Amino acid sequence: MRIGCHLSSSKGFCHMAEEALSIGANTFQFFTRNPRGGSAKELDENDIARFKTLCAEQGLKHILAHAPYTLNPCSADERIKEFTLNTLSDDISRMERIPGNMYNLHPGSHVGNGAEFGINALAELLIKVLPGARNTYVLLETMSGKGTEIGRSFEELREVIDRVEGHEMVGVCLDTCHVYDAGYDVVGDLDGVLTKFDNVIGLKRLKAVHINDSKNPFSSHKDRHEVIGGGSLGNEAFKRIINHPALSSLPFYLETPNDLDGYKAEIAFLRSLYKQ
Repeated sequence: MRIGCHLSSSKGFCHMAEEALSIGANTFQFFTRNPRGGSAKELDENDIARFKTLCAEQGLKHILAHAPYTLNPCSADERIKEFTLNTLSDDISRMERIPGNMYNLHPGSHVGNGAEFGINALAELLIKVLPGARNTYVLLETMSGKGTEIGRSFEELREVIDRVEGHEMVGVCLDTCHVYDAGYDVVGDLDGVLTKFDNVIGLKRLKAVHINDSKNPFSSHKDRHEVIGGGSLGNEAFKRIINHPALSSLPFYLETPNDLDGYKAEIAFLRSLYKQ
């Protein structure tokens, strides 16, 4: 089972890898820079070299970088669009230094301009940055549907993918809290949800799973993560999720409200449920 959690990148790749291994993880997620924005710290060539060696020795794979929350690929504001374009381009360029991994972003919010506007704006931006993603999958995250978010439905993500000229390095990260809050019943009808995903987007595009419980009830269109088994989804749902044939080979990333000890316990618990 490939499972990890969200770690701080402040001390570099090698430190994150060591932290992940210390809690029983064999992958991890991190923010490329401060999640509220700002510049990214300079890459350390020695750190990258040590990180690659450690990954090879310990079997760490499928590292997932997360774009900062301040980006809005759907904005009509030219300054925000330029900031988002520059940040995405820089982040993807940095991820190309550790090829074979992934970069995840929230699709953004149309802020009252309509879903069609937001989908077009996101697709236009992706067309500009995707040529730089030669060895890095760029993932669009499934969203809960709060406010004017794009990505509240599989159909919206499919429309974006259709407009980026069939680029093979575009994928999807399925967030269990988000899809449940968006109205996809991964608790009572997981097979049906994944069949719909396959019919609309295609399971070949599904590259990663954010595995989170939800503080809110089904179809609430909110976004508040809860610890595994502490929310509306419950432990039995997670047992089915991690063992489902369409998902079991994918990397899972915890984004639950936890510290390292909490993540360690969740990783051990989820491994105990894993039957593959």
